[in-house]
Amino acid sequence: MRRSLEKEMMDLPDQPKELLQQDLRNLTIINRYLGGYRGVMRAVARLVEEQKLARFSLLDVGAGSGDIPARIATRIRKKRIAARLVAIETEPVTVAVAAEKTRDYPEISLVQGDAMALPFRAASFDFVLASQLLHHFSEDNVVTLLRTWSKVARRAIIVSDLVRHPLAYYGIRAITRLFTRNVMTLTDAPLSVWRAFTMAEWRELFRRADVGRFEIFWVFPFRVMALISIRS
Repeated sequence: MRRSLEKEMMDLPDQPKELLQQDLRNLTIINRYLGGYRGVMRAVARLVEEQKLARFSLLDVGAGSGDIPARIATRIRKKRIAARLVAIETEPVTVAVAAEKTRDYPEISLVQGDAMALPFRAASFDFVLASQLLHHFSEDNVVTLLRTWSKVARRAIIVSDLVRHPLAYYGIRAITRLFTRNVMTLTDAPLSVWRAFTMAEWRELFRRADVGRFEIFWVFPFRVMALISIRS
């Protein structure tokens, strides 16, 4: 299954507001039931515990509706850990959706900005998180983004994304047809899998970026989780 270079509807300008809003709601459902939260929460918990952090800062690049920062905030409150969470998004409609979703979380700040040109000084955050973002980019741009983010992160980059596989492609096509008629979700969900990388390709991209030692894991059903320790 060769990787597709076709743009997702979400990446195209001037999409109807209601269509995008509903698609973002659908993505939270997919994240909840198909492993989008599970890997990220384990990765953050592991990094915080291993480094014995009583407080930390995290930048979520391409945060979408803000559902993942909200999950992180809920979890760390229970553990009595202090955190500064910043979510950055390009699309104004998406930023507005995230503002509504995170309004009860004062530890979360929203920024409208570009993943390729982050408006932050070097070493501004302990961790940089990219969840289901990198498959939107070319291989060269993935390498560039990782190198850019490595300047902003003090400790690690966390990558959570999809793995390209025929079963994942046909599976998400079938699942989305069962619960939505939203054309953006029906188009982008399987296309996201088709645009993603295989485990071997992910490993090669992290090697090419060469920003530090990395660990890469398979997360059920078809997701990759990578922890990249920033080279000091």
